Amino acid sequence: MLELNKSGTGRSGPGRLPAQDPGPGAAPAARPAGDTPGGRDDSFGRVPLRPYLIAGAVLCALYFLYAYFQYARFGSPSWDLGIFEQEVRAYAGFDAPVVDIKGPGYLILGDHFSPIVALLAPLYWLWPSAEALLFAQAALFALGAVIVGRTTQQLLGGRSGLCVTVAYGLSWGIQEAVKADFHEIAFAVPLLALVCRALLLRRWTAALLWSLPLVLVKEDLGATVAVVGFLLFVYGRRLQGALLAAFGVAAFVVTLTVLIPAASSAGTYDYWKKIDKDGEQDVSMLDSVLGVLDSSVKIEMLVFLLGITAFMALRSPLTLLIVPTLGWRLLSQDSNHWGMVWHYSAILMPVLFLALADGVRRGRDSPRPWLASYAKVAVPVAAAIAVALTQHLPLRDLLRPETYSTDDARSQAARAALDAIPAGSRVETDITLMAHLTSDRTVYWIGGAPGTAPDIVAVNLDFGWSRPIQDPVAYAEQLHPEARYRLKHRGGSFVVMERTTPEPAGIPGVRED
Repeated sequence: MLELNKSGTGRSGPGRLPAQDPGPGAAPAARPAGDTPGGRDDSFGRVPLRPYLIAGAVLCALYFLYAYFQYARFGSPSWDLGIFEQEVRAYAGFDAPVVDIKGPGYLILGDHFSPIVALLAPLYWLWPSAEALLFAQAALFALGAVIVGRTTQQLLGGRSGLCVTVAYGLSWGIQEAVKADFHEIAFAVPLLALVCRALLLRRWTAALLWSLPLVLVKEDLGATVAVVGFLLFVYGRRLQGALLAAFGVAAFVVTLTVLIPAASSAGTYDYWKKIDKDGEQDVSMLDSVLGVLDSSVKIEMLVFLLGITAFMALRSPLTLLIVPTLGWRLLSQDSNHWGMVWHYSAILMPVLFLALADGVRRGRDSPRPWLASYAKVAVPVAAAIAVALTQHLPLRDLLRPETYSTDDARSQAARAALDAIPAGSRVETDITLMAHLTSDRTVYWIGGAPGTAPDIVAVNLDFGWSRPIQDPVAYAEQLHPEARYRLKHRGGSFVVMERTTPEPAGIPGVRED
């Protein structure tokens, strides 16, 4: 299983004579691997960068193509793309990251602590659209593929690097994250790839430095940073490891108990209830721990996580880095966290595929003949698994002509509804139109902005309401009894209502200029 003390580099190569005494007057012996200044190991071969840049560009194009056409067909699966665009738009305007979709005047750092998203502001200056976020995520995921593939070839040689690039690039964790639109974890993917690369190449200081920004990506990643510190400690960098582990734990605790509650209007971290609440029912921590494998969905996820590496990731200590993320997901009472959909597994992909490379390297030197033989074929097996699974994953849609059609009746009706909503207006809407409005309007979630009397209420009647909306105008006035509305536009399933009464004073969340 996990082997911490085997480097897999101690055997003599084929046809190489055993080391002999060089005799008097010989040149000084070469520095052992890993003993270069700063702990850097230069014994790993250099590999060309160009093939991996080409592979990364192809993957970036595939990811963005899928995400763009999903967006163009008004197929966003959740409100998250709109939320992140409001956050980035605020940073780009040098404002506090207020996200009105979560509630009028809602400070998003009180929900998830992801200040690293501010790095997208320059891109948003050039391209003020949700599409900019989709492109940024595609590029970050593809960058992870470049790092993973090139590192693998340095470790294993041959064509293993390109095989692992394909396996990572088509992995279900990455594909499902692309389908789920933009999320902050896009930044964690290349960062974790760089951390794992540095650990495998014994560049200890680089591993420490690349892990530090993870605490700015999402609040739970402080625990992952602590595991990086633990690995450094085990690998012999005891002071660096201990300090990094302490930093990771401190960042995790301070973020969850101080920073997020300070930014939250509720004064607490709301996601604790994902662990201690099952609906309205309280769940004890003991029951949560005992129930970590109480669902076939959880077990399936674990099997597929390790199966995509042909189970060779189990031979690498890098696999310990997935434990914090898996831990909170398995403890959660929210079934969305358990399975293979959404974006939650994307950050595990670079770790697992570099653990695969490390596991194969270790396996090649195993005294067990069956394991040494299996290690020789594990990389192509992993690539074959990724290609085979893709027929059941999102990117398969790129082979279907209907994916590229944006002139269907539904899309045309949606665009007509957008045209009926004035720029600069305050709009309350559902997921369908949301991310298409956030670049130049103030957008609220339908039913989530009481007392605001928005200028426009726009709904998709086919959105999947628990109760069908028979009278859209009456529904708008039910949401906002302080105002009156009239039907402005109706086309297909899309309805746009505009307020006919004056805007009330003191609207929640709206600043007076």
